[in-house]
Amino acid sequence: MKRREFLKLSTAAVAVAASQGVSRAQTAVKEVRIGYQKTGVLVIARQQGTLEKRFAASGVSVKWIEFTSGPPLLEAISNGAADFGAVGDSPPIFAQAANANIVYAAASPISNGQGILVPSGSAIRTVADLKGKRVGFTKGSSAHNIVVQTLEKVGLTYEDITPVYLTPPDAGPAFANGSIDAWAVWDPYFAIGEKKQNARILINAYEVAKTNAFFIANRDFANRQPGPLRDVIAGLEVAAHWAENNRDAVAKSLHEITGVPLEIQALAASRASFAIGPVTDGIIETQQGVADRFHKLGLIPKRIAVRDIVWKSPQT
Repeated sequence: MKRREFLKLSTAAVAVAASQGVSRAQTAVKEVRIGYQKTGVLVIARQQGTLEKRFAASGVSVKWIEFTSGPPLLEAISNGAADFGAVGDSPPIFAQAANANIVYAAASPISNGQGILVPSGSAIRTVADLKGKRVGFTKGSSAHNIVVQTLEKVGLTYEDITPVYLTPPDAGPAFANGSIDAWAVWDPYFAIGEKKQNARILINAYEVAKTNAFFIANRDFANRQPGPLRDVIAGLEVAAHWAENNRDAVAKSLHEITGVPLEIQALAASRASFAIGPVTDGIIETQQGVADRFHKLGLIPKRIAVRDIVWKSPQT
């Protein structure tokens, strides 16, 4: 589905929903709460006031809440402490398996800025050398999937490594002092490891599998406020289009908002993907493959159907 068709259908959904009495619920929203991390189009939208401008006429305010990784962001969305946010491929799978109150609202190709790092002087030269090593990453994050798929690529199993579950702020020091042998992470932490810790890239995520990032909404917010949700997505598409064509300015914006050094954000921006589109059948199929893999490994307690929580307009 093309971008124009995506927005056309979203607009139609709002119109039909209004005719069914949803419009009254839509007018009740006074604030949209956006969860974001230290990189990506949400940071750009915040810096430029894209959503604030879009909601100005309706009197809706925008609240920005920063998170270190996807799992706590989705917990906040599920619990109603945030309405919308962006995460990698794995957090929604773990969240759905835990019966989280979330839906997939849109998708984006994942950037080239994530993978597995090792110290520059490490004896680990190939993925096979990870056997018996301590690999640090955030449990339930996109890095979790990178580790699993990387091991499978060379015939290793999850039991062949010692997973060390750490958030990026904790994993960085652990990587620096040798408490972990390898670190799976995403930008800007991936770039920090390269630039500040002189780390070596063992493998980049794009070498392992094609994955996606997702824009996730609270299920109740999505169902009761389809108009504001559509406005959020449309506003982010504007920011994304600008970002794709202004990467130097993107780096500066990311630096100003997050405080992460400009050289780090410049590297992250140079390899980021900002495109936004619908959650297509192909994307659902890819995401289902990740979910099935996690279930097979016992990482989630039950089999889930990704399609069950893809946002559908109120009239369908």
